[in-house]
Amino acid sequence: MNAYQALNQLVTPVWILAVAEREILFANQAAVRLSLGVNVDELRHGRYSVHAEEDIMAYLPALRSQEEVVEIWTVQQNEQSAPLSCRLSLLRPEEDNEQILVEGLLYSLPAPKPYPADDLWENSVYDKLFHSNSAPMLLIDPAADGRIVDANLAATKFYGYSREDFCRKHTWEINSLGREIMGIMNEVAKLPGGHRPLNFVHRMADGSLRDVQTYCGPLELDDRRLMMCIIHDVTEQKRLKKELEYAASRDPLTGLWNRRQFVNLLEAARTQKRRNDVEYSVLLVDADHFKTINDQYGHQSGDEVLMRLASTLENRVRDSDAVCRWGGEEFIVLLPQTDLESAVHLAHCLRAAIEQIQMPQIQCITVSIGAAQHQPAESTESLLKRADAALYRAKALGRNRVESS
Repeated sequence: MNAYQALNQLVTPVWILAVAEREILFANQAAVRLSLGVNVDELRHGRYSVHAEEDIMAYLPALRSQEEVVEIWTVQQNEQSAPLSCRLSLLRPEEDNEQILVEGLLYSLPAPKPYPADDLWENSVYDKLFHSNSAPMLLIDPAADGRIVDANLAATKFYGYSREDFCRKHTWEINSLGREIMGIMNEVAKLPGGHRPLNFVHRMADGSLRDVQTYCGPLELDDRRLMMCIIHDVTEQKRLKKELEYAASRDPLTGLWNRRQFVNLLEAARTQKRRNDVEYSVLLVDADHFKTINDQYGHQSGDEVLMRLASTLENRVRDSDAVCRWGGEEFIVLLPQTDLESAVHLAHCLRAAIEQIQMPQIQCITVSIGAAQHQPAESTESLLKRADAALYRAKALGRNRVESS
């Protein structure tokens, strides 16, 4: 275990689990102080524990895919049980002896308070698990039409409702799914140990919407089976993810699909044709004499020409069509449910529309277009080669024209 001794320098509690044996292989000093010698089964099945999978090995597929997995363990703080959110990740994923790293999230621990011994259970639930926790938490009664029984201080700050307002509401009143959420809640309530994170859109007191990820688990209180729900605001994460996905699939200059994304669209069209016998065609569009435009008027003017070409192409095709900047001054258009005759007709319309573009200094902008319809059992590479050959013929025959293959 010498390799892990450096972890003793951390304030964060860390456990390393031997997956196959389901045992604690190593715990740093911070973790030892919280676990006090109990085994992993006791940590995962204590008073406040919540876990999506009964067997920790069931998390392996998700962990191998680098999905986020969080559990709540029951630990000991000041000789009292307390909930600790734990993040799980995989060590040595490419080796036979896989190990799980469990990182305790200290911010989730309730602030320690003295409690009268005869009132420990009541106070520990509401003071320690609810009102001192920094994560928004709701206590819900599925049997009472999803009524919200209690909400901690973090939840009142996040949603903008007072605790009293919360206790007059049902969970379906804050969920954008409305009463449809009850079916999901009733299924989750049947689970013995909670569920994997679920993503919803919740409505705030001011009417705004936030993306949230919820972790729920059963809690027996006053002979009632309630649901403890921990809410994580993932609005910013979703926004950043969308921005990254957009940036990864779009051309930064024109905003059109980029080459990598367009290849995916072509493969999807090929699969659709194989399943449903749906025809599709492509148009390969190239700006004529573009090098001359760059040389005479500068690269900024060249970029403006490309953006005008992109907007003209996008505005002249159907919503179901896809336009891509293929590279340099080349564009490509995917036309689902379109035979060659219709594709050629559209190509002539696009060529004529582009010829009408007027820009300061630049007298005339024209394009050459190669059209091709996908043939039975043809590969995407072959289709693109035929479209490129048609474009080459259009260039060779004088430009500003349409040729097909």
